[in-house]
Amino acid sequence: MAKRSSLSIRIVEGKNLPAKDITGSSDPYCIVKVDNEPIIRTATVWKTLCPFWGEEYQVHLPPAFHAVAFYVMDEDALSRDDVIGKVCLTRDTLAAHPKGFSGWAHLTEVDPDEEVQGEIHLRLEVVPGPRARRLLRCSVLEARDLAPKDRNGASDPFVRVRYSGRTQETSIVKKSRYPRWNEMFEFELEEGAAEALCVEAWDWDLVSRNDFLGKVVFNVQKLCAAQKEEGWFRLQPDQSKNRRGEGNLGSLQLEVRLRDETVLPSGCYQPLVQLLCREVKLGTQGPGQLIALIEETTSTECRQDVATNLLKLFLGQGLAKDFLDLLFQLELGRTSEANTLFRSNSLASKSMESFLKVAGMRYLHGVLGPIIDKVFEEKKYVELDPSKVEVKDVGCSGLHRPQTEAEVLEQSAQTLRAHLAALLSALSRSVRACPAVVRATFRQLFRRVRERFPSAQHENVPFIAVTSFLCLRFVSPAIMAPKLFHLRERHADARTSRTLLLLAKAVQNVGNMDAPASRAKEAWMEPLQPTVRQGVAQLKDFITKLVDIEEKEELGLQRALSLQAPPVKEGPLFIHRTKGKGPLMSSFKKLHFSLTPEALSFAKTPNSKCVNELNQWLSALRKVSIGNPGLLGSYHPGVFRGDKWSCCHQKDKSDLGCDKTRSRVTLQEWNDPLDHDLEAQLIYRHLLGVEPALREKHRELSAGTEAGSVLTGPGGAPEDPLAQLLQVLRDLQEAHRSSPASSPPSEPSCLLELT
Repeated sequence: MAKRSSLSIRIVEGKNLPAKDITGSSDPYCIVKVDNEPIIRTATVWKTLCPFWGEEYQVHLPPAFHAVAFYVMDEDALSRDDVIGKVCLTRDTLAAHPKGFSGWAHLTEVDPDEEVQGEIHLRLEVVPGPRARRLLRCSVLEARDLAPKDRNGASDPFVRVRYSGRTQETSIVKKSRYPRWNEMFEFELEEGAAEALCVEAWDWDLVSRNDFLGKVVFNVQKLCAAQKEEGWFRLQPDQSKNRRGEGNLGSLQLEVRLRDETVLPSGCYQPLVQLLCREVKLGTQGPGQLIALIEETTSTECRQDVATNLLKLFLGQGLAKDFLDLLFQLELGRTSEANTLFRSNSLASKSMESFLKVAGMRYLHGVLGPIIDKVFEEKKYVELDPSKVEVKDVGCSGLHRPQTEAEVLEQSAQTLRAHLAALLSALSRSVRACPAVVRATFRQLFRRVRERFPSAQHENVPFIAVTSFLCLRFVSPAIMAPKLFHLRERHADARTSRTLLLLAKAVQNVGNMDAPASRAKEAWMEPLQPTVRQGVAQLKDFITKLVDIEEKEELGLQRALSLQAPPVKEGPLFIHRTKGKGPLMSSFKKLHFSLTPEALSFAKTPNSKCVNELNQWLSALRKVSIGNPGLLGSYHPGVFRGDKWSCCHQKDKSDLGCDKTRSRVTLQEWNDPLDHDLEAQLIYRHLLGVEPALREKHRELSAGTEAGSVLTGPGGAPEDPLAQLLQVLRDLQEAHRSSPASSPPSEPSCLLELT
């Protein structure tokens, strides 16, 4: 059994931000930190005080985290980035909102005295003193991961211990964020011991005032009762001052949801998994049709989560294609009009969206990546709508005269025709590159739709069914928002974004098989019609080849695919080489790295173009190392230079590290390994929430027997699947009740700290 916590984060937009540039604007981006560890950096939105990001992240983290903070920054090319403000949400705040925190939050000023981090190692004792008095002994041993306050990236820390009007200080450790003092201080305990003991860490400065690094405050009465306490204590900020700047730094719109799950051992979920798998294998011929009941009782707002969890569960069981085939049949069974097929946000539509993101993302990158890169690199002004043409943005032609509106429209049409033709050509050549499980799923979809609508007037319906997912729900959204599909590191600027939007519209017209309704909506798209009509023929030929895959070929392709370890992360990294002292003796070399579950390798040139940031690499390394039993609990963040470690100044090169390893905060991505137990737990959690509706359904279906009774077979077990599901939910509920409490681990001596 394990306790797992995750954060669903959506950074929506900002408004009324202050101007940080001389142009009267800003270039804002966000950094997200969990307990001072940066984990997310959004794209920069240029030249705006009301940026829109719309970026979503799923973060897995230890249950004992304290807070998540959102810093809004202004990017500067020539100097350090400016801090605009921050929003901080504590774990308690998030836990108080089970459905998640959603809305606008005012940015507050970033106070240096509140930006603390790290821990301090203390030993506290109450010992006998002279004249029958008691002494309070405080041993200041060491600290780790202190905030860097000096330009050299370190600090000159010392500790100030205060009790009952007396103050004592340690020596100063120069240039270290991992100091060791091993100094002891004693104070005479006052009668009643009402005073608090305050231990403060400071950064010493020769010229300016000392910088605050954090503090720990202890209740001396509790310490007297405990007599002795030793451990690492988290440094706390100084919040005695009034908060400044709230309300005049702008606002940030966020959606943040904390989810804590107690995951039971795998065996506990086997009855649930086996029951659902049996229903999928039986298909619509099964007696209970549990999948249909799950869809019926699932609300629209949580349908996407349920679809993703079910899809991942059946992927892990090798039944993703069968699960989706069952959903296709269910939707086809209740659809009478061909033009409404798969147009709603049904469980089938949501499951296929998740399926393509999990199984087809690498394929999408191969097909779409070069076209997206070319659009970003060209940065051409493209517009087809005459009401939106801005001739002044185009500049002058070779004759030094402004271009006419007609010339702008013609050049835009040429550019878009070229991009669309390149995309359709890449798609036509990609049949063999498409994952076998994706091809097999589209084959099932094509066959089911053709069986349901066999007449000649519905000849295009099977093709449109495939393109409704491939083009309308996968390729087009990726074109419009390449950052959200990991195709680009940054969002597009306004000009590039308009080009991408028009290209996505053209792809949608092709996906709709050039339906008259599509053309009628936006008549100004007419210049692309020749390419669209040609694209329809190309797309139909592509789909015909795509679904022409036999079972034997499917297994062969899947087997070949499984023999290759897919990269978890790949992209360029800069390697720093130091040849001697001084900045001129250092050099950087750019290499392309590829990380798989088996190895970390590099080459001089990449096989595919991908940009990854530091936090994504750290997340990927943690995920592939999570099963390593030899993971260290501590490490040296510095280097051993000369005769000591640069971080903590230890002399022994083989001594234990001075800082804790951080191996549990990871970003969830489309290529993550499946976590079967967690998916089963999430499905159980959802089914438990809709149990009353399922029970009511069971009463309706068993109207011939006593209301609410459960039919049982010869062995005393329920004989219909819905009754079996209700029994499984009761068993899992009992397993959770009887499992040991798995509350988040607390700090070693939180009872001694004042709140």
